[in-house]
Amino acid sequence: MNAYDFDGTIYPGDCSVEFGLFCCMHHPKMWVTFFPKAITNLIKYKKGSMKRAKMMKEYFKFLRKDRLKDFDKLIQKFWDKNEKKISKWYLNQKKPDDLIISASPTCIIAPIAKRLGVNYAATEYDREFGVIIDNLMFAKGKARYIIDKGFPVIDNFYSDSLADTPLALCAEKAHLVIDNAQRVVDWPVLDKKTMAKVKKKIDTGWNVHI
Repeated sequence: MNAYDFDGTIYPGDCSVEFGLFCCMHHPKMWVTFFPKAITNLIKYKKGSMKRAKMMKEYFKFLRKDRLKDFDKLIQKFWDKNEKKISKWYLNQKKPDDLIISASPTCIIAPIAKRLGVNYAATEYDREFGVIIDNLMFAKGKARYIIDKGFPVIDNFYSDSLADTPLALCAEKAHLVIDNAQRVVDWPVLDKKTMAKVKKKIDTGWNVHI
């Protein structure tokens, strides 16, 4: 089995951010009710006054059923428009038993994974109550999920982020995706300098229960 991160790995960009902007285009009032707060929280995160997990918890609130009543229609339109962005290198090697494992919400990832005909695991977001169930599927959270679910051995793992090193260490072979999801290279040697980068990325606060 091969496992793939999604955003920045087989899809250039961040589908959660892009879908939020897509919804703003279809519901202009969201430019006032949603966008300013999202930008404010991003600034707080960049300044170090807000954990990334908290930032994303607040960001995902636009997905609530009482706030986005036409979600099903919009998510299909979004992927009708953006499915073509999936990296060609991935499409050329795609297999039915592939696993997409992503920190983006399941409600956004599931439709594209089903179109691709592959398996998926993503952050479980309850649109009814506007809460993240369990933990964000990120960094150590991904490795924990794979181990807890008793998945078969991962032959190859692909990601654009060193934060996914915990899962990379669970695979027979790990690959780093660079150049905006267009080029694949070997995972870097985990020397002292690289491990310092890994720790910094993991410590941004994604993999916490919220």
